[in-house]
Amino acid sequence: MSATGDPLARLRDAAARRAEAGLRRALRPRTPDHDGLVDLASNDYLGLAGDPRLTAGAVAAAREWGTGSSGSRLVTGTTELHAELDRRLAAFGGAPAGLVFSSGFLANLGAVTALAGPGTLVVSDQVNHASIVDACRLSRARVAIAPHRDAAAVERALAEREEEHAVVVTDAVFSVDGDLAPLTGLHRAVRAHGALLVVDEAHALGVVGEHGRGAVHAAGLAAEPDVIRTLTLSKSLASQGGAVLGAPEVIDTLVDTARAFIFDTGLNPPAIGAALAALDVLETEPDLPARARDRARALANLAAGSGLETADPAAAVVPVFLGEPHAALRAAETCAAHGVRVGCFRPPSVPKGRACLRLTARATLSEPDLTRLAAALAEIAGSTARSLHA
Repeated sequence: MSATGDPLARLRDAAARRAEAGLRRALRPRTPDHDGLVDLASNDYLGLAGDPRLTAGAVAAAREWGTGSSGSRLVTGTTELHAELDRRLAAFGGAPAGLVFSSGFLANLGAVTALAGPGTLVVSDQVNHASIVDACRLSRARVAIAPHRDAAAVERALAEREEEHAVVVTDAVFSVDGDLAPLTGLHRAVRAHGALLVVDEAHALGVVGEHGRGAVHAAGLAAEPDVIRTLTLSKSLASQGGAVLGAPEVIDTLVDTARAFIFDTGLNPPAIGAALAALDVLETEPDLPARARDRARALANLAAGSGLETADPAAAVVPVFLGEPHAALRAAETCAAHGVRVGCFRPPSVPKGRACLRLTARATLSEPDLTRLAAALAEIAGSTARSLHA
């Protein structure tokens, strides 16, 4: 290659190819009121992102502790607020101990890379979140990809391994299809073969189970020493950050060895104040998770009633499958024209041929909100039918 060539030409060419395939992304800044659109795209499952109680919690923390944590958690970045959130999250989930990270993505990186490594087998569900995929790659362990929600395949991989140690990792609620992992079956497999089970509760915390304590708690596995949970604070808790819940030995290992914890600045105090306030709200309004699940079922019923392909939601995520990226983009535009903002998922976020709208329910959705969506879905279904018969 010529040293005088344009080093950015390949990037422009790749961007042009992505545009032709309907795979370009764009940042679209929104206004505080979501541009007047009904919000079915965010992860604000409990409707707490604008709650004045969370704002007050963030403001109080900022006034007392400032806007930044000032360092990594092992240096100056652990305040009394951090320690309180470590304890509160563990208590809420019924876990022995907890450790707060600055994001859910880093919580997954930290947990998987610290618990796995050379000489370890990691078994990962084939549709796990990108943060889990990247964690597996960085772990330097041998990685086996299990078919989606196939506990028997996971058991076979564990039984046939040559490595002494093994870690099974799965989403609790999968981020696009919205279905639930077979946690009981997975736990039987790890218990039988001396492995650990890491469960990402990002889309389950605050929505699944009694009081929204998550899928692991609902499955009766919260106190099991071989089960580790990762969380995000940015969805149901309407804040920022992540955490790992598990046995004290697990938390000690993360503090000593997890690079995503050791070398990262601690979560900022206002985010912790907001997360603590969200936990207070969940404890005083225990019906919020059930309301979010009810709204999700209503979204799925509207999609199915319009003749569109969807899935039975396990939590707040409701997919509407449309096939190819351009079809999903047109459908998202139709929703916006009806006053509804939705997620639009295309490869590589989903497999080829499975581009979809992702509708995310919120506990505070109203009947007029659902009426707007119903009109949009009816138009999308009509357009899809016409294109199939064209």
